[in-house]
Amino acid sequence: MKTTQEKAQLWLSDIFDAETQQQVKELLNSQSPELEDAFYKDLEFGTGGMRGIMGVGTNRLNKYTLGQATQGLANYLLQQFPGETIKVAIAYDVRRNSKEFGKLCADVLTANGIHVLLFQNHRPTPELSFTVRDKKCNAGIVLTASHNPPEYNGYKVYWNDGAQVVPPHDENIIKEVYATPYDQIKFNGNDSLIEWIDEKQDDVYIDACMENSLYQNIGRDNVNIVFTSIHGTTYTTIPKALEKAGFKKVDFVTEQMVPSGNFPTVESPNPEEPAALEMAMDLADKLNADIVIGTDPDGDRLGIAVRNLEGEMQLLNGNQTNTILTYYILEQWQKQGKISGNEFIGSTIVTSDIFFDIAKKFGIECKAGLTGFKWIGKMIREAEGTQKFVCGGEESFGFMTGDFVRDKDSCGSILLAAEIAAVCKAKGSSMFQYMIEIYKDLGMYYEGLVNVVRKGRTGAEEIEKMMKDFRENPPLEMAGSKIDIIKDFKEQTLLKVAHQEKLIMDEIPKSNVLIYYTEDGTKVCIRPSGTEPKIKFYVSVKDTVTSERDFTHKIFVLNQKIEKIKEDLSLN
Repeated sequence: MKTTQEKAQLWLSDIFDAETQQQVKELLNSQSPELEDAFYKDLEFGTGGMRGIMGVGTNRLNKYTLGQATQGLANYLLQQFPGETIKVAIAYDVRRNSKEFGKLCADVLTANGIHVLLFQNHRPTPELSFTVRDKKCNAGIVLTASHNPPEYNGYKVYWNDGAQVVPPHDENIIKEVYATPYDQIKFNGNDSLIEWIDEKQDDVYIDACMENSLYQNIGRDNVNIVFTSIHGTTYTTIPKALEKAGFKKVDFVTEQMVPSGNFPTVESPNPEEPAALEMAMDLADKLNADIVIGTDPDGDRLGIAVRNLEGEMQLLNGNQTNTILTYYILEQWQKQGKISGNEFIGSTIVTSDIFFDIAKKFGIECKAGLTGFKWIGKMIREAEGTQKFVCGGEESFGFMTGDFVRDKDSCGSILLAAEIAAVCKAKGSSMFQYMIEIYKDLGMYYEGLVNVVRKGRTGAEEIEKMMKDFRENPPLEMAGSKIDIIKDFKEQTLLKVAHQEKLIMDEIPKSNVLIYYTEDGTKVCIRPSGTEPKIKFYVSVKDTVTSERDFTHKIFVLNQKIEKIKEDLSLN
């Protein structure tokens, strides 16, 4: 096994351009810790594809790691579709180097005789997913690092159904990537094989979003909306979509509608974090807006804030947003007589279990897969012709309406959320009150997320040890309630603790995830991130709620319970 120094020395050969060689020399001479992090491993595909810090090295995103990934993909496509005219759509977000990386990937593909549909400018990830199916492509690529810090970029691969690649394609592509030496990457592209995609595709995509996401044309001219793209790609689609759908009172955070990979007005362009929506919330208070909506840089996640019972803007968590959207859609389907019992919604194992309750209420199925919308995409593909997919979501602020996009899609979700806000306002209510009505009907679920960040090689080792300890020495109880069930998705087992009865659980692929359930319905999921140097703890507690006043009290009670669980797991 080569040392870090030996791996770095290989990058001084003539295979690599002069600029790369110079940067590697500087790293070697400086003996900085960055050398170790840049070369100690190869970038891996996680739930969201390949994502990493930009720079030289095998553990960095650069011309050669991207070229290797794309050459491996080209090799696999040529094997899978022999004799066919192969087409790949490519989109990219606003990040540093994204546009250049997009053209680089196009060059590698066209050098291999593959036709490329390349967006002329940055576009949201869900539009790429839509375009793969709309243009009947064999695959798709999007250059994005989602909501990561500015120094990151990433690379996601989609298959011909518009969903991110899943087994066996993802594993087979990776084998081809790792089997491709850097000197076999074909960088000299053929521009005659590139078809440029312009803003006409936006209209086709927006029309599909409207068709799949809108139900009642009530109060659209009277709901006050504040929107921010947080310097990301959705400045190209959301303003146009809201206008086309008839929402008249829309204000934008103008400073944040300027695309920039530096994200100058926020510390993190992540709509999961209240700070990312602070400027939008301030504007909403000035304008007395009903709803604030923000998206991440590649436009697949959305954060929504609405007025709470005290009239203050409050950011909903991903489970709350998805609960409102899912319940509303199924209410509309029920009213329209569209539910036959042969429908399903998609969720993930780390998402709130309320979605099983929602599905049961409306007489349909809820399917839960591993983290990441590629698994919901897999559900849709496998159910085609036998079950109808309605919608799907996961706790990390992602949702999709219908199957026209096979990934989380902020555009369709925003149109739906704006409609719900408009309908609620027209009825003298609010989205927040609508959420409480759902909890009164089904029971109240409340969540907390703890991210433990551990960077670099030592951090990865520490996360691995934490998972080992939780697996081998699980807690006996949490917040005073005994552990009832332990699900280990790495071992694919379900342990009934009281009787020490272990069952096989192989309907979901293996993954390094643990879930503890207690006797009172508390759920704690422990999962190392596939794309970031962190381990995540998803805590879900539940209770009943009888009124708006009771809801406020239960929030306090459940928050205290989550704090006790964090203390019991030594997470404070």
